Amino acid sequence: MAPDSEVLIDRRRTRRRLTFWRFSAITLAVLLLMAMLLSNVKFAGQAGVLPHIARVEINGIITDDRKQTELLERLRKADQVKAVIVAIDSPGGTTTGGETLFRAIRRLAEEKPVVATCGTLAASGGYIAAIATDRIFVLGNTLTGSVGVIFQWVNVSELLDHVGVKVEEVRSGKLKAVPNPFEPASEPALKLTREMVDDAKDWFFGLVKDRRKIDLDDVPGLKEGRVYSGRQAVKYDLADAIGDERDARKWLAKEKGISMKTEVIEWSVDEEDEGLLGGLFGSVASSFGFPMKEMRQVASDLTDSLQLDGLVSLWHVNNR
Repeated sequence: MAPDSEVLIDRRRTRRRLTFWRFSAITLAVLLLMAMLLSNVKFAGQAGVLPHIARVEINGIITDDRKQTELLERLRKADQVKAVIVAIDSPGGTTTGGETLFRAIRRLAEEKPVVATCGTLAASGGYIAAIATDRIFVLGNTLTGSVGVIFQWVNVSELLDHVGVKVEEVRSGKLKAVPNPFEPASEPALKLTREMVDDAKDWFFGLVKDRRKIDLDDVPGLKEGRVYSGRQAVKYDLADAIGDERDARKWLAKEKGISMKTEVIEWSVDEEDEGLLGGLFGSVASSFGFPMKEMRQVASDLTDSLQLDGLVSLWHVNNR
């Protein structure tokens, strides 16, 4: 018995649908592969497709950032990353944040070349990040240095007296929770605070002396915590050369044999958090010229500094 004509027509329609979806799937796969291979976007490097130089930005207030540390560790283990450029624009931050960042960059530098390029600010904790690298490039007007630490607290005892508020407390010891913002600092409290500041200061001085191979007494104002322009920093061997990212790449080519043709791809915490699917679609969107959604929200340095706890290695203008 001959097949019914309607059955034959239905079979042909089914074949056409299958052919269409197979073609669409193949086309999508090809587009995804082309996007990863050809587009100059973050995901391409992180997926391990192309050998490249990674760029990592250290911006704003430096804190003990676990995600930033994990990103540097991924860079250390990534075979496709041949060198790292650390782009710094930071006034510093917490002392523990600077210490954590320094240790992470040094671990990275043990595996592959790491170069710092410094923008407007690479001061205090930002300078700690710079000296962790193999080579420091600054602009002529970069503000850098500010070697040292600071511990600040607010004394509101007179304000409380004025408004008629008294704070009651019971302490387990006289040095517990001092200095205290609700009372003038006692001599023992000031002595304890000075000891902590001096200990952190000596640690910071030791890093600079060890990494820069200089006599600290030969650098005017360094022990007093002054800042320097980029030109002054190079003069006193706090930085290596005046230059930008292109100069950093020239140094990598000359000293480390990494070709100037090697692509520079930015790695960031935000892109890492998107995951595989987000990275793929972000790569495709970028390759077709569609804008990537901005995920980063920037807080002002004033707001950030008010949220800092503990010892701080931070440069800021004092308006008093």
